[in-house]
Amino acid sequence: MPDDVDLKIVEPLREFYKDEVRQIARSLGIKSSERQPFPGPGLAVRVLGDLTRQRVESCREACHIVEIRLQEAAAAGKCDLPWQYFAALLPVRSVGVHGDTRVHGETVVVRAVASLDGMSAKYSDIPHEVLASISTEITNSLKGQVNRVVYDITHKPPGTIEWE
Repeated sequence: MPDDVDLKIVEPLREFYKDEVRQIARSLGIKSSERQPFPGPGLAVRVLGDLTRQRVESCREACHIVEIRLQEAAAAGKCDLPWQYFAALLPVRSVGVHGDTRVHGETVVVRAVASLDGMSAKYSDIPHEVLASISTEITNSLKGQVNRVVYDITHKPPGTIEWE
């Protein structure tokens, strides 16, 4: 807090882990406790490199596509719904092709993990057909901005769940 602000920060749940916060929320009947975790710092943590309005919007759109397609796949019985799933925008540019034109675009990484408490996690086994449809939709929706989509198969540890 800035020195000139006369407020006191009260964080009664600060020392609890995500699974403990969910247990408390369940006992209080808070339905949002079952939603997948979202990064505390917000969407910006999923935009690596320069933080611009366009890059944040691209990441938001890619995350939306990942969320919808994985929810649909789980509802159709194609896979289990991961504990957490999202897209992150990497500052990695590569050449791609749209139509007959070579274009340079950024890379989106899709991350989906299974976990009980967020302390450890295993990457989710997402069917190739689902990943392919996510990739196609992201590159078509973000044409000229994103031309490559990759799937992160790193467990936690050694990786983390988010890409911050």
